[in-house]
Amino acid sequence: MAHILIIDDEPLMRTMLRDIFERQGHSVQEAPDGRAGLALWRQNPADVVLTDIFMPEKDGIEVILEIKRSRPEAKVAVMTGGGQARQLEMVPAAMILGADRAIQKPFDRKAILALIGNLLGERASPDGCATST
Repeated sequence: MAHILIIDDEPLMRTMLRDIFERQGHSVQEAPDGRAGLALWRQNPADVVLTDIFMPEKDGIEVILEIKRSRPEAKVAVMTGGGQARQLEMVPAAMILGADRAIQKPFDRKAILALIGNLLGERASPDGCATST
């Protein structure tokens, strides 16, 4: 299974994502902001980084830039809160700067598993879980 790094300043979001991914057999690390997330990534690069865009310290755009600069093949997905025009406007910028995928909050279990599975080259099974291709 994969090693996933979750970077989000909302503790509830990190806990929910950790639970979803660990139930699928993935190992998970989490960080409350971009600075802490990048420190974890430098120590142990994850197969997939899932980062919020707006956070204290370093934001998701800075996370994307630093990861892609040092390792262009790294898989990075961004999450953004729905409804706020400023946040939604950042998704195209994140994609131009190297994000591989984006997902809008709130999302459900199947959607986030499909996103991670897609980045890992897996396909979804009928129960919404990813399987290797």
